[in-house]
Amino acid sequence: MCCIIKRLRPAGMMLWKEMPMEMGNGTTVQEFTLEGFPAIQHLGKVLFLVHLLAYLASITGNAVIVTITCADSRLQTPMYFFLSIFSFFECCFISAVIPKLLVIFLLGRRTISFLACFIQAFVFVYLGAAGFLLIAVMSVDRYMAICKPLHYPTIMNLKTCFLLVTACCVLAFLLITGPLVKVSQLSFCGPHVIPHFFCDLDPLIHLSCSNTRSVEMLAFVIALLILLTSLIITIIAYSNIVVTIVRLPSAKERQKAFSTCSSHLIVLSLMYGSCVFIYVKPKQRNRLNSNREAALVNTVVTPLLNPVIYTLRNKQVQQALKETMCRLKISR
Repeated sequence: MCCIIKRLRPAGMMLWKEMPMEMGNGTTVQEFTLEGFPAIQHLGKVLFLVHLLAYLASITGNAVIVTITCADSRLQTPMYFFLSIFSFFECCFISAVIPKLLVIFLLGRRTISFLACFIQAFVFVYLGAAGFLLIAVMSVDRYMAICKPLHYPTIMNLKTCFLLVTACCVLAFLLITGPLVKVSQLSFCGPHVIPHFFCDLDPLIHLSCSNTRSVEMLAFVIALLILLTSLIITIIAYSNIVVTIVRLPSAKERQKAFSTCSSHLIVLSLMYGSCVFIYVKPKQRNRLNSNREAALVNTVVTPLLNPVIYTLRNKQVQQALKETMCRLKISR
């Protein structure tokens, strides 16, 4: 008999307490196995060290952005407010995935319970969706600041900023809850080896012995909606920014502005490119292995680059950071 996910609904809300899968022989399966990177598993300790350093650098860089934005009044502007929220999302995003990957590399422990797997999938997909929506908001903010400077202070006030961030979080939750609930209702008859280094919706869908056509199409449509909507808004905003930059009278100002925009666009290209490759295709069974390498871009590379590209290269941030360090030394 196919496995059935057991769910509890206390007080009208669905909570997963445990999700054992009953097999035909009467036994229950309580966990999945994450395949990780079997081809290079013999380099486990080296990979552990590399990914640990990248993880610590990402956490430190993003945490510094959040801290100095809150501590320095000069950075309490819409741009840095959005960047600090984005950095907080990045810290949570990579913390949902990388620690388990480090355990796989160092100890070889690849098992993960059903509950932990679905929690990891929810956190990863939710923060990813909210992050892309926030990128679109950040692009519009930069467009308003550069192309509509007279209207910018009036439109992008504190209330508007909070509303935009709240809208990103709520909309992301509403969009990803449907596919996740549908995946949780699928039957899993085996095998229970996930060909990935973390629990994502697509590998889970392809492990199911149920008819997954509707679930797969729903996940595809939601991914397409989130990524393309965010991408189109970002492209339109940066296109207008580039046009405005070209019209600047000073060559030095144009060069500085283009340098900043080009570095932003490189990171955005990595983020959008890897996610479009992973999610925006309805048939994925023959491409799950390549999805692992693409997922490393979003979970390791871009979180490491974002603090440097978006904020730490900024002279205003560098000055605020130096002053914060000086104050800490004096207080000691």
